[in-house]
Amino acid sequence: MSIRATNALTARWASTLEAEGTVLSGAGVYPLLALLSRYAAGPAREELLAVAPDPTRYDLDGSPTTRMALGFWSLRGLPVSERWRTEVPAAMRGELTGDEKVDQAVLDEWAATETDGRITEMPVRAGAGTALVLASVLSVLTRWQEPFHSAWCQPADGPWQGRRLAGLSRSSYDLAALRVADTSAGPLSLLTVAGTEDVDVVLALGTADRGAAEVVPAAIAAIDGATTLAVTAGPGVTEQFVTATDSTPELQVSTVGFTVTARHHLLQRAALFGLKAATDPAGDHFPDITRRLFVSQAAQGATATFSATGFSAAVVTAFAMRVGSAPRPATERKRLVGLTIDRPFGFLAVHRPTGLVLVAGWVTDPDEAEAA
Repeated sequence: MSIRATNALTARWASTLEAEGTVLSGAGVYPLLALLSRYAAGPAREELLAVAPDPTRYDLDGSPTTRMALGFWSLRGLPVSERWRTEVPAAMRGELTGDEKVDQAVLDEWAATETDGRITEMPVRAGAGTALVLASVLSVLTRWQEPFHSAWCQPADGPWQGRRLAGLSRSSYDLAALRVADTSAGPLSLLTVAGTEDVDVVLALGTADRGAAEVVPAAIAAIDGATTLAVTAGPGVTEQFVTATDSTPELQVSTVGFTVTARHHLLQRAALFGLKAATDPAGDHFPDITRRLFVSQAAQGATATFSATGFSAAVVTAFAMRVGSAPRPATERKRLVGLTIDRPFGFLAVHRPTGLVLVAGWVTDPDEAEAA
């Protein structure tokens, strides 16, 4: 279920994209949201669970192409809960000194090491008030089963008209690598570029009037199945018949290499990530970590490269958290209503999302108090 939820998060995020080139990873954000939801309370917990309802279940162990790492740093002397200390492996936990330069250097070094130098700094900044930093790294490195040939290209029209670009081309007999999906964004040409191990890259081309906010979510949805159109209905697809030495259909692909980088400030879209309530400094959102903790920064840095020989990407996602102000003093009059249960009583255990009663009972013989 977490894979479907993660893909849904990525699609919703992609639907907010502007026209600029970018790269993002819901898979980098989701594990941090799922972790926080386990330790959250109140509205913060409800919002996080709405976005990340399941624990992270990515079967990446042993993958030859994809690596994920998690790291957590807490301020020296911060009174974290016994549950946090018990459930978060010691190997993933580090310490913040409160010295901004020292702490930032440690965080940046971790990001650089885990991404093999592709990203050299953590996307959040450590400060004197930073109490906790949570971070994830996702890195991908794959080579193509069939490499492309490199040659410059110069589009005759469109937004790249006249530009001398790093063209990539190849021919194959695998026509199944190209399919045209009927989607909410109209017809999409989807080319699967197969890697040598367990990662493929899908290139998605929509019609000229469709932007990233429509094409990318539609392509994500089409991965799970979509109505397939005739290949000739695909944007950018042409068909011709020529005289040749054999009759086997051939797929000729022409594209461009690319490197894209991006920095995303997630709190600009806090509601999308289930973080709106968690950013309130006056709340006690994560009592199972420490009291009065709130999210002060959330950001992602990412880079991806598509070349003649393969694809690589690195993503660092991080949340910085601070301890909020003390609760406001009590100044209002309120009514107190008491309840004393000192005779036989009944009880129900109810599944909140569905209203299903899981257990029902009646108590006539309570436990005895332990002897002093």
